[in-house]
Amino acid sequence: MQHFSPDGVDIAFVDLPAPDGAKGDPVLLVHGFASNHSVNWIYPGWSTTLNRAGYRVIALDNRGHGQSQKFYDPACYNSALMAQDCLNLLDHLGLPRADVMGYSMGARITAHLALAHPDRVRSAVLGGLGIRLVDGVGLPMGIADALEAPTGDNLTDKQQKMFRSFAEQTRSDLRALAACIRGTRQTLTREEAYQIGVPTLIAVGTRDDIAGSPHELAAMLPNATAVDIPGRDHNLAVGDRVFKEAVVAFLAGRP
Repeated sequence: MQHFSPDGVDIAFVDLPAPDGAKGDPVLLVHGFASNHSVNWIYPGWSTTLNRAGYRVIALDNRGHGQSQKFYDPACYNSALMAQDCLNLLDHLGLPRADVMGYSMGARITAHLALAHPDRVRSAVLGGLGIRLVDGVGLPMGIADALEAPTGDNLTDKQQKMFRSFAEQTRSDLRALAACIRGTRQTLTREEAYQIGVPTLIAVGTRDDIAGSPHELAAMLPNATAVDIPGRDHNLAVGDRVFKEAVVAFLAGRP
């Protein structure tokens, strides 16, 4: 992995060049909560799928995750700050703009980036996040409590158990993740959502009980399309074939 330190924050990332002879438009991938670039994008085959489609693939570990710097103050995880990390990475690589795809928390970050810097976002893919970008504040706060518990053995809530287990599987810093979930809770107003004018694809599993409706969110945005990922919940939708095919087709068709 490579590292850079904008604004004094150490951010880890990978930069996978496009195949020889391909145009190589850059796609920036922004992972979800408690994940990292490998778990979200490498293992499920996204990097291979996008490379084979001719794209340069760039993926970072968000602050507090993976090999990037950890913080324990929730204020350090404001969505605007995490979007700025993405913008700083584009600057570091000398890229005037990129297609940006985020999943779950990464989709929230992508939306904030597209709103604040539409000139830098060629198109946006919001995976695992629908109307709760506007009507909701992300994952339940109880997940932070579950992450800070001495052990996950006594947890009974389904989502608390799931995220505690996932965070342990990814060998994450549990204290940093608890701070992150408390700090990354910024929604957009309906008026702000409408201001996201870049071509946008919104994809959510039909069994996802976290994201909210992709169709309701797409109806708010002036240039958005919604895709259902059949039979998939929040976790299993990430690497689904339908999702990948929809993204490749979307990227091929955007201006």
